[in-house]
Parts: sequence; structure tokens; C-alpha cells
Amino acid sequence: LSSERVRRAEFVLEGMRNGQPIEALLGYQFERGLHDRTSESAARGDVPVLGTPRIVALADQATVEAIADALDPGFTSVGSEVQLTHLAPSPIGSKVTADVVLEVVEGRRLVFRVSVTDARGLVAVGRITRVVVKRDRFLERASGN
Repeated sequence: LSSERVRRAEFVLEGMRNGQPIEALLGYQFERGLHDRTSESAARGDVPVLGTPRIVALADQATVEAIADALDPGFTSVGSEVQLTHLAPSPIGSKVTADVVLEVVEGRRLVFRVSVTDARGLVAVGRITRVVVKRDRFLERASGN
């Protein structure tokens, strides 16, 4: 383990000893302003609002970023399930924030609680599940070898 990983593990263990919930200790916030997207690439349909696929992509990217530094070299994570409810429109150009909290760790399976907000409030909620895999083995299997 790298010294950064050891420090992070010690931080989590100390927090748990002090009664902090694991969700709070492992939480992560990923923020991205989507104002640089054009209405054609960010919108779906015929209204100038952020489309659901873009909301899902933002939330998924937040889960990737949340665990990127915690994975050992040679490992990555892949998405396996998305459950997301898009609750409110967000105009093109809005600053949209995805908050993710790692709720469940079951072996290689990681389940994140996801919420997406803009300046007006809640835009989407749900869960995203990722699975930790060995990168080279996964790519080998994906190519059919």
C-alpha cells in the first residue's frame, strides 16, 4: 500500500472508532459545470434542458472519481447497474453537481448513493453499482480472448 492509502485507511478506521458512519467517511463530491456544452450535445428531445443521459454520465463519473485513488495499480472499476430517477429539468448552461456516497462494499461490488443538484435544488437521485476488476483481465475478456 502507498503511504496515501495507509493514511486514508487510518483516517477511516479512526473515524469508525469515534462512531462516524462509514458513509460520511467515504463520501465524495464531484462537481462539474456543464455550461461549456452546447444544447445539441447536452439536450435530448426538442427542449433546451440537460438530458437524462448527461445526468447519468455526470453521476457515473463522480463514482469513478470517488474511488480512483483508492484502487491498487492494475485495477479499475466498471459500472454494472444504474438506478436513477430524473426529477427536475436543468437548463443548458446550469452548474450541476453530483454527490456520491459509498454505501455498500461487498467484496468487489461497490454501491453508491447518488444525488444531482443545480442552483434550484434536486435534479436526480438514485444508486450506481460498480465492480472492481483487474484491468488487463477485463480487457482480455472484453476482446473475446
